[in-house]
Amino acid sequence: MEDAQLDAFVAAAEDGVDCDGLVAARRSGGDGQNEAAGEYVFAVDGDRRDNLDESTFRSLASDHSSYGGNWYFWERGVPPGDDRVAFLRWLEGTDTTQLPERLDRLESGVHATWGQLHVTVSLDPDGDAGEYSRQYALCHADDVTSDGADLTEYHDPLDARELSKLDEDGRYRPLKTAPTLQRGWHFPDLGPHELVRAVECFYPATIPNWYREGEGDLDIDNWRDTAERQTGIYEVVEELPREAVEWVAQACCVDSQCLKRREWEYDDDEELAAPAGDGEFPCREPCSLVVAAARKWTILEGESERTYEFELTPSEKNQLEELIDAVADGRVDDVREADVGDGANRYRARYLRAKRFDEDGNLCGVETTNGDGE
Repeated sequence: MEDAQLDAFVAAAEDGVDCDGLVAARRSGGDGQNEAAGEYVFAVDGDRRDNLDESTFRSLASDHSSYGGNWYFWERGVPPGDDRVAFLRWLEGTDTTQLPERLDRLESGVHATWGQLHVTVSLDPDGDAGEYSRQYALCHADDVTSDGADLTEYHDPLDARELSKLDEDGRYRPLKTAPTLQRGWHFPDLGPHELVRAVECFYPATIPNWYREGEGDLDIDNWRDTAERQTGIYEVVEELPREAVEWVAQACCVDSQCLKRREWEYDDDEELAAPAGDGEFPCREPCSLVVAAARKWTILEGESERTYEFELTPSEKNQLEELIDAVADGRVDDVREADVGDGANRYRARYLRAKRFDEDGNLCGVETTNGDGE
C-alpha cells in the first residue's frame, strides 16, 4: 500500500474496517486517556491478530497490500450512494467470489450484462484510487465479439444520452428500457463514476430501483393505484375493464417489449396472469407509455361488438393471422421479399388487398358500421 493509503487505513481503523475478508479495528487504552496505549486488531480471511501496536499493525497491512488496496478503492474510488456501490460490487461478483480469486479474474476482465449493456471490469493500476482501481468497458451486448475497430469509440458518459435516443433504423425510442438499443458503439475506459453515469443515462432509475428491491424497500404502485391518480385526458384509464389490464400487460410488459421485470400487479390483492419478465431490474409501476396506450384502449373498449361476415379461403384467414403476429412481434422488416410463403410477405399482402379489399379499403367490401348499423 502507498503511504497515503496506509495512513488512511490506520485512521479508518478507529471506526472499524470490514471489507472483502479484511477486518481492522482500534481499541482505546484502559484508562481512556492515553491514546498511545490503543490496541489494534487485524484479520484477513479469518486469520486474526489482536493486541497489536501501531507499528506492527502497519506492517501487517503492508504485507497484505492487495486487501488494503482493494479496501481503499471501495472506500475512496467509487461514487457516493449505497445503490451505486452495490451495483459496482455486483458487476464483479463480490458476493460469490473471494478477493484473491476475484483479483485474478479482474486481470483478464470480469463480465456482466445489464439489459442490453455489456460491462467488462478490469484492474486499472493507473487509476485515481491506486493499483487496485477498476476500469470499465461498456458496449452493446450484441457487440461483444465485434472488432473494436468496427465500433465508434466514446469517452464521455453523457454521450449515452444521444446513443439511447434512436434505434438501429433512426427511429425515436420513447421507452428507454425497450430492447431496441442501437449497436455499433463502445466506451473502452470508463472509471467507476463514469460507468455509473453512463448506465444511468442508458437506463434511468434502474440502479436505485434494483437496489431498493434487494433491500426490501421497493415502493410498488399497482395498476389501480396508478389509474386512480390519473387526471385530465388520462383519467379515463380508471374505467379500463379488469380483463383488459391483462391484455395491456401482455402487450407492453413482456421481455420482447421491455427489459424491466414487472413487479406491479392489478392491486394489492390480485395478481396479473401475464408473464412478469426476466429482467435484472424491476418495474415498480405502469410507465407513462403504458398509461398513454391504456387511454386509447379504454376508449376502444367502450365500443360495442359487431358481427361482420367475410368470405375468405383458409389460407387467407391464416395469412391475416400471420400478418397480425408479424406486426405484433416486430418482424415485418425481417420478412424477405422473395419469401412469398410467409403470410407477412409484402407481395402476399398486396395480393390479398387487391383481391379482397374494395377501392374504399373495406375488407371483402364490408363497411364498418357504427352503433346504428350504418
